[in-house]
Amino acid sequence: MEVMSVTTKLRSPRRNDPDQTKEDILAVAAKEFSDLGLAGARVDAIAELTKTSKRMIYYYFESKEGLYLAVLERAYQSIRAVEDKLALGKLAPEQALMTLIDTTFDYDESHPDFIRLVAIENIHRAEHMARSSSIATLNVPVIETLGRILEEGFRKGVFRRRVQPVDIHMLLSSFCFFRVSNQYTFKTIFDLDPTDPAIRKRHRTMIKDAVLSYLRSTD
Repeated sequence: MEVMSVTTKLRSPRRNDPDQTKEDILAVAAKEFSDLGLAGARVDAIAELTKTSKRMIYYYFESKEGLYLAVLERAYQSIRAVEDKLALGKLAPEQALMTLIDTTFDYDESHPDFIRLVAIENIHRAEHMARSSSIATLNVPVIETLGRILEEGFRKGVFRRRVQPVDIHMLLSSFCFFRVSNQYTFKTIFDLDPTDPAIRKRHRTMIKDAVLSYLRSTD
């Protein structure tokens, strides 16, 4: 729905605004790549939907692979920007951790295109992401913030287990990610719909309890 509204806006006459043109291309390309993958996405289709040209797209992004990488970078910039606004450092350790889980849970569910893009890049063994000069740097702050939360919680006796922040990031992210990425197969196999309000509530509680139980136990 969100991408369709963006596409609708793009059908109006374009002003000479290079930054907006690039943003329009990235928004539509994100949908195209997440739906069809790198191989299946067509630059012609992206050009048509953005009322621009292949030549213009290649001018900005050099190639189809360059556009795909820019889409990946934009996707990670988006989730990290949301996390930055949480001001987790101002919260008590447990509250900060629960806030991060809630945010990840809601963001992943409301951004299925992001989930599919990450899944597609894993199919490619992150070969395109490895060429990015910014994605690794973009992801450093959330791990550093999580590390400070965990250390403060341990120092105060709220958490009893010393852990690597990237492991906790993996634990909470994997559950939030999986329930979106595998929702169709789970619904088909187990008749379980992760978007059902009761199941959403159960899953949200489950991941919080799992993380807190692990951190409150000893090694």
